[in-house]
Order: sequence, then C-alpha cells, then structure tokens
Amino acid sequence: MTAVAARHRPHQVSHRVQRTFIHVGLVSAAFVMSYPLLWMTASAFRPSEQVLVEDSLWVSTPTLENFVNGWTSVAQTSFGTFFLNSLVISALAVLGNVLSCSLAAYAFARLRFPGRRVWFALMIGTIMLPYHVLLIPQYLLFNSLGWVDTFLPLVVPRFLATEAFFVFLLVQFFRLIPKDLAEAARIDGCGHARIFGQIMVPLAVPALATTAAFSFIWSWNDFLNPLIYLTSQGNYTVPIGLALFVDASGTSNYGGLFAMSLLSLLPVIGFFLAFQRLLLDGISTTGLK
Repeated sequence: MTAVAARHRPHQVSHRVQRTFIHVGLVSAAFVMSYPLLWMTASAFRPSEQVLVEDSLWVSTPTLENFVNGWTSVAQTSFGTFFLNSLVISALAVLGNVLSCSLAAYAFARLRFPGRRVWFALMIGTIMLPYHVLLIPQYLLFNSLGWVDTFLPLVVPRFLATEAFFVFLLVQFFRLIPKDLAEAARIDGCGHARIFGQIMVPLAVPALATTAAFSFIWSWNDFLNPLIYLTSQGNYTVPIGLALFVDASGTSNYGGLFAMSLLSLLPVIGFFLAFQRLLLDGISTTGLK
C-alpha cells in the first residue's frame, strides 16, 4: 500500500499544481475584466478634480460629494427623474415582451395555420436585418402619429412581438414541452387559452424569466432610441442623462458621471440577483424530465 501511495503521490502533486495555475489564471482574467468597473467605483468616491489625474484603485481622500452633485446638478432636472423614466420604460418593455412574445411563440409552436413556416422564417429573418435600416421609416411613422417626445415609441412596439429573438427562444422552449400534456387538457375540454395560461406558462417560467431579464437590461441600457424619440429633458432616460455630464464645449463633471454610472448599475444587478436562478435555468434548460 505504501508503494502504491508513493507512485500516486507525484500525480496528485502535479494535479494540485495544475489546478493552482488554473485558478490563478482565472482570478487574473477576472481581475482584468472587472478592472474598468473597479476603477469607475473608485472614481465615484474620488474628488472630481482628481478623477483624470489618479489612475490607481486606491482612493486617498474618499468623498460622497460626487453623488450629491451628480444627483442634483444636471441642468433643471434631478437625476431621479431619469431613473424613474428608465424604470417605467423598462418595466413596460418587460411586460410587453413577455406577454406578446409568449403568445406569438405559442402560436408558432403549437397552432397549425396556413403559411406558418413561411411567417416563422420571415420573423427569424428580421434578426439579421440591421436596425438602422428601419430607423427612418419608424421615426416617420411615429412622428405622423404624434408619438415623438413620448414613451410610446419605446413601449408600444414591445406589445407587438417585435423582438424576434425572444419569440424564437420561447418557440424552442414550447416545443420541448410534451404534446401529451396539451392533448390531455384538450380532452378535458380546455381551449388554447387555458392550455397556454395553465400549462404552458407555468412550465415556461425559466424561459420567460430569461426574456424578462434581457428585456430589462436591453431597455435600461438603450441609448439610441431615447436619443431619437425623446426631446424634452424631463423625459430623458438614464443613458441620456449620463451623457449630459460630458460637455465638449465646457466643463465636464466626471466625478458626477462616474457616481451616477455606479448607481445606474444597481437596478440591473438587483434584477439579475432576484431572477438569477430562473435566468440560469432558462439558459441551460435543454429538455424536460
């Protein structure tokens, strides 16, 4: 037994050394990837005049002045207004995408109607269509409806299943659900409405959570659409509000910019932590037991 243990000891040492190098490499890579976030966090607590002077992560004289100035110093509007606008738009975007995309996905996955495959292929094809191709026609349409400088252009399309990626994601998930469940419910007298609401939706909670999470993050971080459709400062969202801190022709408040940027990450992090388990299940699920 001693001889066998002696033969296996070099292999165990080599395995431990290999694992040590792997962990050191992973930690180093994680630090490199998170360094911009760490530097932004340090700059948020650093006096504004030192933000572009010091490049270390150590803050010699921490201060909360950047948070106070950043919250109240953007023209005539409090930064809290931008947060509220982004929360309203993001919440409605989540509601619209989850509701409309799940209904469209159920139709493509379980209903049989003429041209179903053609319409599904056309819907998938829109994923490859550059958004900028539709930008001008959409603006002309919304302008003719009088929706410019309102939240409607940013919210209403979400209730019309315009996000083909989420429809495709939910279609694939609905197809994994055994058809025997729907057939048994149909024998019991259930229609498509009850099958969708009482069978499909509860089983598709991980996929719906994934749709909700990405909808919230994409809507919260969206800069182009609010920049185009929102003209009044009182309707600005967080990304547009952050851009107000940088003035090419005057003085830029970098301390307030980094402080508000740090605060703008909190809703996204909180949303991810709240739905972390469902989000991971929705991404990793490939079948049902």
